[in-house]
Parts: sequence; structure tokens; C-alpha cells
Amino acid sequence: MEIFGVPMPAMMSQLLLGLVNGSFYAMLSLGLAVIFGLLNVINFSHGALYMMGAFLAWMGIEYWGLNYWVMLVLAPLLVGVFGVIVEKTMLRHLYKLDHLYGLLLTFGITLLVEGVFRSFYGVSGQPFQVPDALAGATDLGFMVMPNYRAWVVVASLVVCLSTWFVIEKTKLGSYLRAGTENPKLVEAFGINVPLMVTLTYGFGVALAGFAGVLAAPIIQVQPLMGQNLIIVVFAVVVIGGMGSIMGSILTGLGLGVIEGLTKVFYPEFSSTVVFLVMVVVLLLRPAGLFGKEK
Repeated sequence: MEIFGVPMPAMMSQLLLGLVNGSFYAMLSLGLAVIFGLLNVINFSHGALYMMGAFLAWMGIEYWGLNYWVMLVLAPLLVGVFGVIVEKTMLRHLYKLDHLYGLLLTFGITLLVEGVFRSFYGVSGQPFQVPDALAGATDLGFMVMPNYRAWVVVASLVVCLSTWFVIEKTKLGSYLRAGTENPKLVEAFGINVPLMVTLTYGFGVALAGFAGVLAAPIIQVQPLMGQNLIIVVFAVVVIGGMGSIMGSILTGLGLGVIEGLTKVFYPEFSSTVVFLVMVVVLLLRPAGLFGKEK
């Protein structure tokens, strides 16, 4: 069976690949959206922290003898702790300044983190084995689906939708939003706003670390693995609307699928289709698809 002249297995394989890439786009752009939407900071170090999560998982398995499942929890926590230290020591002094200062600081952190890992491991990739429980593939009849890639999609959706639910539909989320809009009023109710802001930043960067651990068995772990990806993720955030949680999730998944289909019909255009979509969206709706017009 063919679709537009393309065999069904090839079409479905590219759709799955696009959905996997879209899952990474969604999770990384979600972290950026959480940090920008609640803290008003453009976190350019997100790609480096994604790489840090992958490397910490690899180090935990290679040096400490831990397994994938332990590092899936531990590596994001360690990245989150690193983010908390950065927020408490450097970033919190820039909240009242122009966005450019935060951008420059996080760009500097990117260069520092990548430089440290390059000094120890160079630029060659480190192999990362798929966990035994997720090895192999499942024959669905119309295609063979690798088990690990299916796990990536499911795990990403669960984490993304859970984050959206907490921020948008719970009392904790309302405290977070209120604390960033009117911190003095929220503090009057006995809520520690600075601590809440610090933990929010730590959670946002932990999402990047979690995405890095998920990506590690699919791509080789190396110090520059976040450089190209973060550019695409920023485009996803802009298209979805800066600060829009659900916008980042839906746009990330959607653009991943569009990118996958483009590889089927016009492969040469697949690396630029995201940026073309961004240009069109900004021309028609400058605030993004889900952003609020001011």
C-alpha cells in the first residue's frame, strides 16, 4: 500500500521519527516556556543543560554502575540542582533588568558548560545502550516500531501534559503565576516567593535534563549535541507563543511531524521547514499561535 506514491512502512517510519523529534522539541520548549512565562527569562543555556542531562546519565551508567532507570530520575535532579545554584547566585539579580542581560548570562553559561565537557571528552560521541527492557521492536503489521522510540513519545507526553496540568489547573500553579505577576501581594499571604521562583527555574532546567536522558540512547552523547537543537526549540517557542505552556507542547509535536513528512516528500527542505513556518506565523500572528496579543 502506498500514500502519495510512498510505501506505507516508509511513511509511517518517518511519521514516527517526526513524532520522536517532536517529543524532544515539546519537552525542551516546555522548559523554556515555563522559565520565560513564569520568570520572564530567556534561558539560552537550555541546550547545554539538555546535553548535561545526557552526559550525567552516561557517566552514572559508565562510572557509577547505575542503570538507565535510576539515571532517568537522578540526572534531571542533578541538572535541576545546578539550575537552582545558577538562579540563586547569578540569575536572580537580573530579573528587573532588560531581557538581554539574562540572555547574555545564560549564553555564557552555555559556553562554560560545553567547554568543561569538551575539555574532558572532546567532541566525539559516547555510545549509550538502550535499556534491555526497551530493546527490540514491535511489528504492527504496517510498520515495525522500535520499542524505545515509542517509550520516548509516551514519556514525553506524560511529563508535558502533567506539567501543563500542574501549572494551569492546580492551586500551586496559580501561586506560581500570581507570584511572578505580583510577588509582594503573594508574600503577604505567607508564601515564600523567592524560593518558589528558584524551584521553578530548577524544574524548568530539569525538564531539559530529562529530555537529554531520553535522547541519549538515540543519538550519541557529545558536548555539542544541544547546539543545533536549541535553535529549533527557540523557533518552536516563538511559533507557539512565548510563555504559552500548551502552545509549546502542541507546536513541538506538530512541527516534529511536519519535519518528518518533509523528509519523505522533499528531504532537502526538512532542515529549514520549521523556520519557514516561524516566518509565516510571525507575519500573520506576531504573538505566536497560542500567545496573547498585547
